[in-house]
Amino acid sequence: MTDINTLASQVRDIAAQIGVKKYDIYGSSVDETSVQVDRGEPKQVKASNRSSVTVRVWNGNNTVGITSTTDTNAQGLELALKTAAEASEFGAKEHIPDFSPEATKPIENMETVRAPQAEVSRLIDRLVDLEKQLLDAHPAIASVPYNGLAQRDLDRFYLNSEGALRHEAHSVASVYLFSKTEQEGKKPRSAGAYKVNVGLDSLDVEGCLKEAAEKTISHLNYQKVKTGKYRVVFSPEAFLSLLNAFSNLYNAQSILDNRSLSKADSLGSAIASPLLSVFNDALHPENVTPSYFDGEGTPTRRVPLIEAGVLTGFLHSAGTAKRMNAQPTGHANMGAKVTVSPDFYHVFAASTPSDSYSLDTAENVILIDDLSALHAGVNALQGSFSLPFDGWLVNKGEKISVDSATIAGDIREVLKSIIYVEPEAEVTPGGVCPRIWVDGLSVTGE
Repeated sequence: MTDINTLASQVRDIAAQIGVKKYDIYGSSVDETSVQVDRGEPKQVKASNRSSVTVRVWNGNNTVGITSTTDTNAQGLELALKTAAEASEFGAKEHIPDFSPEATKPIENMETVRAPQAEVSRLIDRLVDLEKQLLDAHPAIASVPYNGLAQRDLDRFYLNSEGALRHEAHSVASVYLFSKTEQEGKKPRSAGAYKVNVGLDSLDVEGCLKEAAEKTISHLNYQKVKTGKYRVVFSPEAFLSLLNAFSNLYNAQSILDNRSLSKADSLGSAIASPLLSVFNDALHPENVTPSYFDGEGTPTRRVPLIEAGVLTGFLHSAGTAKRMNAQPTGHANMGAKVTVSPDFYHVFAASTPSDSYSLDTAENVILIDDLSALHAGVNALQGSFSLPFDGWLVNKGEKISVDSATIAGDIREVLKSIIYVEPEAEVTPGGVCPRIWVDGLSVTGE
């Protein structure tokens, strides 16, 4: 674990020796062990300790230089400070980044949650058992080609020359199972499940096994769907992945770079159905690895993005907040350029709808479980998407797997066409979200 006080003292002494007066440092380290298996035997066992430190230095002209290193001993820090100081002579002359005005603001209720790492042999035995149970779940399940059980200890810190001192530490464990079927005369079908929690003992491995088995078996009975307009129900993970693909809607840096579907004056405009509210909340109680501060030391917080369909907030770094006369929100990532990104979503119904819908009674609706090819099928600047998906055609509770289909549309139309936000939410790695019902989406099938 990083000794932040010792590190801060080291940096302060080194900076004084080489004449650097203004600096800040953000760093993180990951101690990880992961295993994969193949038909009862270890396929891959990995252990790694990775660290990354980003150093910024301002010179007398207030231009900034930045460098990165993996070396946190005295020699490495001295070299990084010197290199950043030299680079500051070539720093940008406009929109110069500065310390976050909240970098020294106290953070309340900050918790360090650690879980002891299990022996590698225990990880292997557990995953071998899970693989066997999944293979035994149905005769058609022929293999579990992708699987993994991992445990990580995460450390993050931030400090600067004005006395900011941040440090947090977490543990996280994850399990992934992805099975594949083989049946004579039928196409191979596949499905998977993923779970995370603080440590191996609290990880829902049985839930992951059950979900992977049920999804895989449900895809054995498949058929093509006719091309046309359908009422579509997005699973929580599918909706969050689509929403995140168009996060430029509320990303202040994207807006300032003219790479967003929104403008600086878009706040207060209706961009979605009044049934929908979306918050970004790194401190949500269901978030296994909460982030208490961002790459600039700004405390994170609950940020309303969409309230009852109205765009009410942007995600900011210290720089974007200054340029847009706002407050930083704790979403900055330190790098060669400070970037802004969302973390943990909280999606919920803004109000109780007048109509309610259920898959037990709905007819001819498409339930989308997972969206694929988001890196290629999304045009974030135009708002359009065309994506393959895994899912089912649902008629009064009966589910038939959809064979080789894509869904297409415009994210702005999707958000405005939401007809129902289910009251019960599910916890996913990316956030908390219920199933979302959308009318009139184009599905290309047979």
